Parts: sequence; structure tokens; C-alpha cells
Amino acid sequence: MSRAEDIFQKLIYFGEDALNEFIVNMQSEELFLDFKQSFNTSQQGNSLNSNDRKNLAKAISGFGNSEGGVLVWGVECYRDIEIGDVARAKVKIKNVHKFLSWLENAISGCTIPSHNRVRNHIISADESGNGFIATYIPRSDVAPLMSIFGNNIYIRSGSNNVPAPYAVIAGMFGRRPQPNVELQLTEKNVDIIDEIEDFLHPKKDKPSKYVRINFSINAKNESNVIARELYLSCSSNSDGEYSRLRFSNYNQLDFIGGIEGQLNLITKPDFRLPPRGMIKMTNASIIISEDIEGDFILEGVVGADSSAPKDFRIYANKNKLRSFIAKIMRDENLNGELAAIEFFNDFLVTVE
Repeated sequence: MSRAEDIFQKLIYFGEDALNEFIVNMQSEELFLDFKQSFNTSQQGNSLNSNDRKNLAKAISGFGNSEGGVLVWGVECYRDIEIGDVARAKVKIKNVHKFLSWLENAISGCTIPSHNRVRNHIISADESGNGFIATYIPRSDVAPLMSIFGNNIYIRSGSNNVPAPYAVIAGMFGRRPQPNVELQLTEKNVDIIDEIEDFLHPKKDKPSKYVRINFSINAKNESNVIARELYLSCSSNSDGEYSRLRFSNYNQLDFIGGIEGQLNLITKPDFRLPPRGMIKMTNASIIISEDIEGDFILEGVVGADSSAPKDFRIYANKNKLRSFIAKIMRDENLNGELAAIEFFNDFLVTVE
């Protein structure tokens, strides 16, 4: 999952609480995130305000020509000298459902060529129909995208969309479309299991229960071209007295031997993954004792031939991990899927 999609999924899952967190933490605009207020000050009109349309076109061009991003509608910013434009307050969009339809109708006409993978989501709406919207703009496979306003080709630079230099534009025209392989974690679940035989626990009074986090590591081709030679490499510090990491069901892939604690997989030479296709690389289980004494770290990378590698990391500080385990152990009505969502929201980091 890309950084932009990670932000978008957070807004979908946590809703307005995610916006509140942006404001409390003084979240600044950055490479993958932009805030805008709507110029739609009333419920009147039949189309998107011209200023909103310009902001949308600029964002689609800038994010689409770069690594993607999220535009959040309904957040006021202020300029901080040290960290840039910072989220300060929520400013609700009038008639958010109508605004959503205006956005949907405007997208195809904002850039040349159009970006057909832009998605919108209503973050929240009150009883009066006012609220907030997130617009997810993934990287475009048909770059460069030119905004119809001023005929500029934008790229994302820091926290701004800026006109692309001539050399960058020339490179875009000469660039052959490349696969874009993203990490996808599915089948996530948390359960409690009895003592396992191969756990080297030094204490005489061994715990009778362990927490197990199950998930599948998948690679998804988000591009419009075929991906070949997909790979996954993982390493962990987990094999020891208090935690274990187990992989299974990767027989359809070629295993490349490595150092202890490392897993290296690559698809077979004749394998091809079509656009929007997904392949399961392996199943994984993290098994943890409540006596864990160190941080848990799992680092990995997914990719394909001619595509940029995508790094990911699961890092759990020992104190936070102990708190998570204790909470799971106390929960008499454990919802494994919700617990897994909490675990990965707290401890998974993806790096572009």
C-alpha cells in the first residue's frame, strides 16, 4: 500500500477522528497530503466553483505526475515558519453530497489526458448535510497530466504543486510505462493460542497462552502494464525466546536461500501479473509471548522487474506491544479482525 493510499484508508476508517488528529498534532501539508477549504459557501449552484475546480485540477496534475496523494476538503491551514502550512481548524463543506457529485463530474475535465483512477470519499456528514471529503489521486500511468487551467504540467515538490521544469517534462514523454507493484496485507486476524512446542521459553512457569497475529502478504499490480518477476524479501529479529515469525503457503514461488531469519521469494520465470491483478506471496503469523523483552521488528520489500521497490516495516516498541498483548488477553469477547486492524494501524509503516 502506498503512502497516499494509507492516508486515504485512514480517513475512511477513522472518519472525522482522523481530521481531529491532524489538527491536534499540527499536521502539515506534505508530499502526499494537501488541505483545502471549499469556495462553495452556499448550497446553491449546479457545478463546482471555479476556484475549487482549479485546486482540483492542480492537485490531479501534481499528485498524478508524482507518487500520488490525498486532497482533504474542509480543513483550514495557517502558515508556520518552521514546518509550513499546518492544519488549524475544520471548516465544513455545505451540502457535502452535492459537492461530492460536483467533484465526480469535474474530474474527467480537469486534466489532459484525464485521470480515471481518482476516488472521492465523504469523511463525515452532519444532520444538515455538511461535512468533509477526501480525494485520493494515485500516480497516473499516462503522465504527464496537464491542468486545463493555464495549461501547466505540475509535479509535487514538498508540500506544493509546482510547474514541472522542461527537463522533467521531457523525461515524462520519453518514459515507458513501468509496473507499479504495491503491498497489500489481507486475511488479517488476531487470536489467542495455547503453548507451542518450539517456543524456547526460559522461565519455569511458562505462560499458557500466546497472542497470534495472522495475515497474508500480497503484491498487487496497480499499473496498466504487465508485471513480471515479482519478489518479496523479509527479515525479522523475532526468532527467539519470546516471539516467533512463521511463513507458510509460498510453494508456488521460487525460494532463494538467505541468511537465518530472512525470507526471499520470487515468482517463476513464466509468471505474469496483469494490471490490477494480485498474487499472494505468503501467509505470515507473528506469535508473541506476554514476556517479550525486546522490540519486535519485521522489515521487507516488494516489487517487480523494472518497478520501484516498496519497503514496509512492522515495528512494535516492547512497551506498546506488551500493552497490546495484555489488552487482547483481557478481552473476553475478542474480535480478531478489529484487533488486527488496530495492530497494523499502530505498528505498520510503508516507505516509498
